[in-house]
Amino acid sequence: MKSLVTGGGGFLGSRIAQMLSARGDEVTVLGRNRYPHHEDAGLETIQADIRDATAVSSASEGKDVVFHVAALAALWGPKKLFHDINVEGTRHVLEGCHRHGVGKLVFTSSPSVVFGRDDLCGVDESQPYPDRYLAHYPETKARAERMVLEANGPGLATVALRPHLIWGPGDPHLIPRVVDRARRGQLAQVGDGRNLVDITYIDNAAEAHVLAADALSPRARCAGRAYFISQGEPVRLWPWLNDILSQVDAPTVEKRISFRSAYAIGTVLEAAHRLVGSAKEPRMTRFLSTQLAKSHYFNISSSGRDFGYRPRVTTAKAVPRLIAYLRGEMESPPEATTSARPHASEGGN
Repeated sequence: MKSLVTGGGGFLGSRIAQMLSARGDEVTVLGRNRYPHHEDAGLETIQADIRDATAVSSASEGKDVVFHVAALAALWGPKKLFHDINVEGTRHVLEGCHRHGVGKLVFTSSPSVVFGRDDLCGVDESQPYPDRYLAHYPETKARAERMVLEANGPGLATVALRPHLIWGPGDPHLIPRVVDRARRGQLAQVGDGRNLVDITYIDNAAEAHVLAADALSPRARCAGRAYFISQGEPVRLWPWLNDILSQVDAPTVEKRISFRSAYAIGTVLEAAHRLVGSAKEPRMTRFLSTQLAKSHYFNISSSGRDFGYRPRVTTAKAVPRLIAYLRGEMESPPEATTSARPHASEGGN
């Protein structure tokens, strides 16, 4: 199979590209920068912005499947920027697929597309989109997801995956940011600390994409649908984070703030940043306070039924790998492997 991975230089995109290459697929990576680790591995790399419709279309030519991972995932920023990257960038991908006869599109979405302000406890994909969003990111990702699913048809089979809080060796943002804030004394527990949250180990998130692509076809059960992806075993967020912090010799979280206070602070800080036109992310936002205080975990049985996803790497096995990486005992993430079946064109080897 010939695959294109947009955002292929990022945390998730890189792992998807590595998994595809490891099983013999011909992989092209599209991203804003150069990626020596992909070039050294023999992958074709295209340096381009997802907002460049011509470049995206050209990269799609001759491909059997596109993994659209590129996105602006941030808590703060101009609405237009989120729209241009997450919505219009997705439109460019869809146009490229249609123009060049790409048969499959696997879209990386987010569980935040169905997150409003209330707890989400074990909900499945029937959970509706909320009427209002607390940030530009989930709102624009929801619009992009709808576009992708509505584009599903005989010529282009589409599926959207919603991996939640991806972490593991090589993570450049999520856990390292928590550790950094803890060491600077800038981390406080929001809420009562009893909230349950789904998480996703990087290899499991990447394998879900490969499995979905393998199963996808115009008549496949997964075509035109969205799926939650996680470890299938939610954690109590704050005790889990404190356990990681203690293992990397970082201060554990002792300070606490109520959800109501954090939400109010976020409201004020957002208003202040908008008033002065600041592009700097506020220390607290309404969306962040809600994510930190509320439960959000999901029923992932549909992904197992429809394309065989199972979280092969358990949280218990994955955490030591993360700790070794954070301690500098692992120079690079482990070799990416997948149990996804090979394509028929590979002879089943």
